[in-house]
Amino acid sequence: MTKEKNNTISEEEVEMKSTENVELTNEQSAEPVFAEGDTTEQANADSIDEQQQEILQLKDKLVEADNRYLRLQADFDNFRRRTRLDLEASEKYRAQKLITDLLPALDNFERALQIEVDNEQATSVLQGMDMVYRSLIDALKKEGVEQIEAVGKEFDPHQHHAVMQGEDENYGSNVVTDEFQKGYLLKDRVIRPAMVKVNQ
Repeated sequence: MTKEKNNTISEEEVEMKSTENVELTNEQSAEPVFAEGDTTEQANADSIDEQQQEILQLKDKLVEADNRYLRLQADFDNFRRRTRLDLEASEKYRAQKLITDLLPALDNFERALQIEVDNEQATSVLQGMDMVYRSLIDALKKEGVEQIEAVGKEFDPHQHHAVMQGEDENYGSNVVTDEFQKGYLLKDRVIRPAMVKVNQ
């Protein structure tokens, strides 16, 4: 009987110890599992944050590249428009330098034609000069050159260059009374203003 009792006790003790060992093993194995789970979740959260930051950075870069592209497009459009306008102006006013160089010759013709002569030979010379002068004027008109109207017109600082002022009852205030040198327009551009006297 004693032996059986001892045997029974020892079996119970063995069973209890086994149970304790199993519980201890479960507790020990459970702790690292939970710790590992927490670490994994934290790593996942960090990874998501990094990805979100990277996405935001990429969005900022995309917006910046978009803006740069739009600025470049606007600059190119402006450059193309300026180039077109320059070409149009160059074509429109292509004869300006030549005309400017010819204006002193026209002035000399006009002064020469105002000379009064009393013999036939000088008269025929003046008639020939007048024909040349008119031919030049016609050629310039074909290029779009026009004389600026001055006498009797209201003074325009864009078209007239006032060198004198006077008082004339026949004209209103600020009206051109005399013209000393003719002014010329090339289409819509003043290439030389008229030199005038203006009424006070």
